[in-house]
Amino acid sequence: MQNLYISSLIFAFLTSLSVATTAAPSIKPEAPTPISTQTTTTEQSTKVNLNAADAETLRRDLFGIGASKAKAIVAYRESNGPFTAVDELLEVKGIGKALLEKNRDRLVIN
Repeated sequence: MQNLYISSLIFAFLTSLSVATTAAPSIKPEAPTPISTQTTTTEQSTKVNLNAADAETLRRDLFGIGASKAKAIVAYRESNGPFTAVDELLEVKGIGKALLEKNRDRLVIN
């Protein structure tokens, strides 16, 4: 009777061990590239010219700029002439210092 009990325990242990090793992945997945590295690459390659970009480009390439703010930037440029400095963007309704600083490195005036 005791042999049957020990045999059952060993069988149960080996079965659970077999299931655990089968369920575990045998190959470690490749580590993903950190988001900060991806963002840095994107930030360095994308520069937006405030005097030439259309509303869609402004919306797509700048952080925190939606369709209405992009249209406001274009409307300001059309009514007041081309931007002479990046800081002039603060004159556009809805653009504050924090938003300007977040996008400063992405903006150029040509």
